Amino acid sequence: MSFHVRWTRKARNQLADIWLSHPDRVGVTAAAHRIDTLLARDPENQGESRPRNRRIMFDSPLVIIYRIDAVNRQVVVNNVRQF
Repeated sequence: MSFHVRWTRKARNQLADIWLSHPDRVGVTAAAHRIDTLLARDPENQGESRPRNRRIMFDSPLVIIYRIDAVNRQVVVNNVRQF
């Protein structure tokens, strides 16, 4: 059973800013798609754990911070940065 991946408004805006300013927009789009796919399949085994129940995941050119809600089978992407 897969997880629902939700990007907060803040994360969507950050991703849009990165996409608009990055020289490789195709690469940004591809990384965001890979992140969605991997988090939907198996979020517990992606990235690295961080304090306060957060995780960080690197997929060049992006870095995301996310949380897993296992009870509701949901992943929330809170922040996106350029790697």
